[in-house]
Amino acid sequence: MHRNDSVHIPVLLHEVVQWLEPEAGAVLVDGTMGGGGHTRALAELVGAGGRVVSLDRDGDAIERTRRTLGNLPVTIVQANFANLPEVLEEVQIERVDGVILDLGLSSDQLADENRGFSFSADGPLDLRFDPERGEPASRLVNRLKAEHLADLIYAYGEERHSRRIARAIVERRRREPIETAGQLAEIVRRAIPGPRKKGQIDPATRTFQALRIAVNEELKSLEIALRRIPDCIHVGGRLGIISFHSLEDRRVKEAFRDDGRLEVLTKKPIRPGEEECRLNPRSRSAKFRVARIAESGDDTREISAQ
Repeated sequence: MHRNDSVHIPVLLHEVVQWLEPEAGAVLVDGTMGGGGHTRALAELVGAGGRVVSLDRDGDAIERTRRTLGNLPVTIVQANFANLPEVLEEVQIERVDGVILDLGLSSDQLADENRGFSFSADGPLDLRFDPERGEPASRLVNRLKAEHLADLIYAYGEERHSRRIARAIVERRRREPIETAGQLAEIVRRAIPGPRKKGQIDPATRTFQALRIAVNEELKSLEIALRRIPDCIHVGGRLGIISFHSLEDRRVKEAFRDDGRLEVLTKKPIRPGEEECRLNPRSRSAKFRVARIAESGDDTREISAQ
């Protein structure tokens, strides 16, 4: 794939537009720009009098997507969505009318063999959204003790064979460092017992999820964002979040339920329909929750995600 070509299909695009209710002249935030699908749809609806502030931690995603948005009213910033207050201050916006976060991994990242997100390719085991920050996943798997590695894989991947996988990783790295996605995927597949059933997810999926969450501090960023973002939205504005696994969805559900600033609009999460799942199988696990800002917080929140 040429680095300027996006293959990403935005998840629940119709539902995002429907629930965020973008009006002409509105100011919105897409906190996870990716391939720019949600950004484009929202920018076309707010029109020249409005604005979409679009964030992404991935510099490659920004480079790819910037070229496709043309003259739409979009301001692109490389940043973690947990730092939205600082971003809005930088672009001189006090509050916005709505925010969308799509917490999924983009198809563009999966298609990039140099990032390690896809374990069907034997690229470097990196897994960072921003290669300029933090340490690559290869460093984690080569330095953590077996018990710490097992705890990480269990906590972030919900993998019941975590201890067996951790032992296999440690045994392998005694012979040679684990440097590629393909190496790790094969270790995990061999460590998990029993035949692989038809239609079952790849045995390496949960381990890769756990490492990706760890190196990018994804749950920490989400927790910080859930505390900070409501104060960035006008009363009556909306916050929508699309999650893809239970660790994310549980945090979103609890925050929406327990935060007095928020009024839950989706009593149950919105899921993709059969047609969307057929056209975009990666959308199958998506859950979309939406809340309205019921009141404005007065406290100043100093927590940030780097």
